[in-house]
Amino acid sequence: MEVEKVEEKNISILIAEDDEFIRDIYNRIFSMNGYTVILATNGMEALEKLEDITPDLILLDIMMPYQNGKEVFKKIKQDERLKAVPVVFLTNVSAQDDLEQELLDQADKYLIKAHFTPKEVLEEVIPLIKK
Repeated sequence: MEVEKVEEKNISILIAEDDEFIRDIYNRIFSMNGYTVILATNGMEALEKLEDITPDLILLDIMMPYQNGKEVFKKIKQDERLKAVPVVFLTNVSAQDDLEQELLDQADKYLIKAHFTPKEVLEEVIPLIKK
């Protein structure tokens, strides 16, 4: 699948990832393809940024300090302004039990980082953007 660059649509993507190297890679791949990227280094920072913006897509790591991705996801889905925003869990963690799997199944997509290149992640999530 060929990824089309976005021209002047001003589509924004919030990436919440505590690993600086991974965060930088995803920032570059989305930015190079015309997306506006907002970065958060932990769950608390992601929620703070979401107070001021409504992105078109949220990429959310599960294992983050201060508030993990599952906690952030629950808060997003309880917020009337944000609950329709597509959320993709991008992680190397698999579900530990049925309750956790149920939560992961509520996300728009669940991707294991080690199974996808950054370009493949881009290709997987772009169809979720509703603009």
